[in-house]
Amino acid sequence: MPFRRETELMEKSYKYYDIVMAFFITVLLVSNVASSAKIVDLRVSLLGFPLAFDAGTLLFPLSYIFGDILTEVYGFKRSRRVIWMGFFALALSAAVFWLVSVLPGEATWQEYAGDAAYLAILGGMSSGGIVLGSLAGYWTGEFSNAVVLARMKVWTEGRHLWARTIGSTLVGQLVDTTAFVLVATALGVFPWELFATLVVTNYILKVGIEALMTPVTYWVVNFLKKAENEDVFDRETKFRPF
Repeated sequence: MPFRRETELMEKSYKYYDIVMAFFITVLLVSNVASSAKIVDLRVSLLGFPLAFDAGTLLFPLSYIFGDILTEVYGFKRSRRVIWMGFFALALSAAVFWLVSVLPGEATWQEYAGDAAYLAILGGMSSGGIVLGSLAGYWTGEFSNAVVLARMKVWTEGRHLWARTIGSTLVGQLVDTTAFVLVATALGVFPWELFATLVVTNYILKVGIEALMTPVTYWVVNFLKKAENEDVFDRETKFRPF
């Protein structure tokens, strides 16, 4: 496949790019709602750390899989566009949940649910700590993931996809998880006593889920490369977030 510059790539239309973007943003938003709604405790320990994690951890790794697919097939520049779309979608959802929280509730609804229940379950989606932590973790983690994968693809000349997806995830998820828990804890969402547990548990689970999904990633990447007739190598790309 002949090498094309980024400007030429951005002008080309694709059949599945928008579909992948839609799945990416859907997974991102649903996982954030689940994170706010419930903390899961498997009542087992790993290396001395109890396996307690927010429910979004079960779904959020899929956003990194979609991020890997986007960067691997379409290149960093198109992946960057999707990352920003996800960022603005997260910010918009936080604004909507906040607006709903301050609007007065209907009397019957107050009897069977009420503002207290709403704030207990979904209040985290509009709280400053959760929102800022989510945005900071997502932004730094997704861009770290995309840059590492794109650079590794050039270094390996497109070989060893498994090494690129897992290697970029190790970096991206570490940055994401640490940034999210650090900001949220600093702003009082989580107690400092849970900092190490939340970071280690979330990191291990997220990386483990993506590693287990490697065969699916291989299949989707190979399908899209053939269907789109595309396989971008970011040889001259300037890896800037803007």
